[in-house]
Amino acid sequence: MTRAPLRIPAPAIARRRPGASSRPMLIRIFLALMALMFAAFGLYALLSPLQMAAGLGVEVSGPNGAYELRGIYGGVSLAAGLLCAAGAVRAGLRIPALWFLVVYMGGYVFARAAALTLGPPPTPDFAAFIAFEAVSLVLSALALRAAYRA
Repeated sequence: MTRAPLRIPAPAIARRRPGASSRPMLIRIFLALMALMFAAFGLYALLSPLQMAAGLGVEVSGPNGAYELRGIYGGVSLAAGLLCAAGAVRAGLRIPALWFLVVYMGGYVFARAAALTLGPPPTPDFAAFIAFEAVSLVLSALALRAAYRA
């Protein structure tokens, strides 16, 4: 009886594509940075909603306006920051966090593009927001693609 030669599998590192080992770390760094940005903005909106709105050139009055800003900009941004932070720490939450970013930032980019066709254009101050959202969308999509390949 002839025995088949013993095959020793190549180490996992040898089977990876070039650059694949740095992908998870880059994705974690990206998610951590997004978490910090969402958390900072969320805290600012939660603690000083009227000041935040005034800084954007948006007029808000009354307790309901402040209440709404705290919920939408404060609460949602803090929750987004928490999800991104969780994705940076736990591998199982990386892809959900990246999907969230693609959908969330994609919604912003879509709405900003639609707004340009529907009404008066924003002041040049908003160019930074539009650029941030567009760049975040592209980076999130690229990170998601890399996460599936890692």
